[in-house]
Amino acid sequence: MSTVGVVGLGLIGGSFAKAYHAAGWEVLASNRTESVLNFAMLSGDVDGKLTTENVKDCDLVLLTVFPEASIQALEELGPHVGEKPVVLDCCGTKRVVCEACFQLAEKWHFTYLGGHPMAGTQYSGYKYAKADMYRNQPMVIVPPKFDDIYLLDRVKKLLAPAGFSRISVTTAEQHDRMIAFTSQLAHVVSCSYVKSPTAKLHHGFSAGSYRDMTRVARLNPPMWAELFLENRDFLMDEIDSLIASLSACRDAMAENDKERLTALLEEGRRLKEEIDGQ
Repeated sequence: MSTVGVVGLGLIGGSFAKAYHAAGWEVLASNRTESVLNFAMLSGDVDGKLTTENVKDCDLVLLTVFPEASIQALEELGPHVGEKPVVLDCCGTKRVVCEACFQLAEKWHFTYLGGHPMAGTQYSGYKYAKADMYRNQPMVIVPPKFDDIYLLDRVKKLLAPAGFSRISVTTAEQHDRMIAFTSQLAHVVSCSYVKSPTAKLHHGFSAGSYRDMTRVARLNPPMWAELFLENRDFLMDEIDSLIASLSACRDAMAENDKERLTALLEEGRRLKEEIDGQ
């Protein structure tokens, strides 16, 4: 029987635990809140506690906590991992965690890759975890070397129980540059949008557009604050770009320039179609 170790039983780690349990793997886990770990064990999704003594027996170890917590966990586990397991973090940014963890892997001679499962919900916590959350979703990995085909194939097989649709390989910097736009900016905009005083009066006047714009405002503030600050250079660039676009629309309205405003809206519509290939 194959064994997976999961550090952190929130939405991400809990969903991995459920997926691997459903696939017939032995699941070992650790969690900051002992009661959550005990509940996961009672529910049968977790078979035992992940420790410095048994981590070496795992085939795969998933770090599914915040970036700084992932580094701290690997500092503790690192001397005990050994040659068998592949260690993969699942953090939302990659530069900080990969730099630290690649050094730990080199120091203690174990295999580590950066990772980011591109799936989730607006909710957090083990109670929202689902065994099929990653099914047909993409996974991004940051390997230590890009020409190690054997390692990439090994990782693909180890991740198979999660059901990812594809695995993309990239650098930590490229990952963070892209995620600033595709994920982090959306959370900033959603949180800013819902702060309008008008939001409290939306009932009866809102439908799909409001739901789409505000869904991810229901976030985990400490986690996203850490991710935003770790990626602040790329994220601030995206915010500046957005502010410039908003200002252009506002200026056109302030000048009552229908032609200019129409052109700005047409530009956005055209870009959307080009990007989506429609």
